[in-house]
Amino acid sequence: MGSFARLCALGMVAVGLYLVQGAQAHAGCVGLSGTADGVNKATAVSRSQIAVNEAINEYKAAKRLGATRVSPMRAKPQPYWRDSVSDHLFQKPDIVTARSHTVCWSGVVSPFVCTSGAKLCW
Repeated sequence: MGSFARLCALGMVAVGLYLVQGAQAHAGCVGLSGTADGVNKATAVSRSQIAVNEAINEYKAAKRLGATRVSPMRAKPQPYWRDSVSDHLFQKPDIVTARSHTVCWSGVVSPFVCTSGAKLCW
């Protein structure tokens, strides 16, 4: 009878380890960003932060995620009219909040363009 109890206990440990590994395999993170323009920096920052929050909500709904963590992440600028943004065009300082990291630059058509980035983990 003692060996049966040990065998059951070992089986339960094995099942527990399997479940823990499975839960870790499904956990992950993704980087999301949102870009917007504005007539001034405050407007462009606000709009880009709204855009990244919308991207987070859309991703969570599409993947049917429950509890998540959002942290700031510096995203690559996503210019509308250029292939890239030259260093001299960036508007400093970057704006970093608890949920996003925003970089801004002088736009071609709009005076300011910003990209906000966030890392979503579950």
